[in-house]
Amino acid sequence: MKKKFVFKKLKKFSNARLGKISTSRGHIDTPVFMPVGTIANVKAMFPENIIQTNSKIILCNTYHLMLRPGIDIIKKFGGINNFMNWKKPILTDSGGFQIMSLSPLVKLSDDGVNFKSHIDGKKIFMSPEDCINLQIGFDVDIAMVLDECIAYPIDHESAKKSMLRSMNWAERSKNSWVHRKGKGLFGIVQGGMYEDLRIESANMLQDINFD
Repeated sequence: MKKKFVFKKLKKFSNARLGKISTSRGHIDTPVFMPVGTIANVKAMFPENIIQTNSKIILCNTYHLMLRPGIDIIKKFGGINNFMNWKKPILTDSGGFQIMSLSPLVKLSDDGVNFKSHIDGKKIFMSPEDCINLQIGFDVDIAMVLDECIAYPIDHESAKKSMLRSMNWAERSKNSWVHRKGKGLFGIVQGGMYEDLRIESANMLQDINFD
């Protein structure tokens, strides 16, 4: 029987806190260090080596996994955990940072992201809904919404426009999410260097009611 997805705050210290996330593949104590396995492998390490570090979760990347090895291959293995032989939880970043870092290859609109693959130049479109569907297909334990990471510095007006776009994408992502026992969807606070925008973003995410 698969466990429910639950976050529990265990203790508070001033502005810090200890918590525990329960997923279908095990518990994660927070705060937590997540080794990065961008394309379903942590470089220069076998899964058993990662276990020896007492790591409880690995971070993979939706953008990179979509390009290589691709959703069809991962589905053939029955999900990303089987593909990389990792039995503990996995979180997938949506690819928002890659959208920023590959900006010469990317064109943003309110609908989503048009970009060229950095591998072969193939033209690809990804909407917030596409991003969620990919992560569901990967069968990850924690999925992240598609968001727009902004440059630094940036003027307040541009930062607000970007933040509101990310919040629109967040709501669309939540509406596309298929609830499965032990799996969770997280929102991402945006607003860049402006505290008022970050507070507004956090309040909007709470209204959307993410896990």
